[in-house]
Amino acid sequence: MAKQLDYHTIREIFTRFHAADPEPKGELEHVNAYTLVVAVALSAQATDAGVNKATRALFQIADTPQKMLELGIDGLTEHIKTIGLYRQKAKNVMKMSRILVDDYGGEVPNSRAALQSLPGVGRKTANVVLNMWWHMPAQAVDTHIFRFGNRSGVAPGKDVEAVERAIEDNIPADFQQHAHHWMILHGRYHCKARKPMCPTCIIRDLCQYEDKTE
Repeated sequence: MAKQLDYHTIREIFTRFHAADPEPKGELEHVNAYTLVVAVALSAQATDAGVNKATRALFQIADTPQKMLELGIDGLTEHIKTIGLYRQKAKNVMKMSRILVDDYGGEVPNSRAALQSLPGVGRKTANVVLNMWWHMPAQAVDTHIFRFGNRSGVAPGKDVEAVERAIEDNIPADFQQHAHHWMILHGRYHCKARKPMCPTCIIRDLCQYEDKTE
């Protein structure tokens, strides 16, 4: 785990990220807050590409909690059976949809506590929805962010919560909104787990990772 980088270095890193991609977007396809919650919940231990492939047809016929309930668990399962842990995820989506209809008038709540009370929705999922749909500076730490934060020194921490706090505490406020997207995309496509692409990395000179590839 690298040491925490100083303010000026972190600002320069995110200035470069911004210059390269001013408006980074999450890669999960969705049409509203509900389909975003479902997509993120389905993405646990699965790839975004795999989830998108499974949900394109699903969201055309079930883009609200009520429509999902009408589709039923068998219909949902048929759509998402290519996704890992699909049986448990299908049960959670149906329970979540029932709660949204019964307790929230079919609307997705926009507080972290309310979101986390839904079946299949943890802190990471809640933070993704808060950030992507309601544009709150919530930081969803996945494996890519955890790896990049610790390698680079941008947000080191022994666990997900520590990395989340480091992002909130150390990344300048004007970069908070898009911080987790820049970090996810950099971790996914450049700072890869097995062979990071250090030679073409735009922050190579600022990163503290000691085992840079040539």
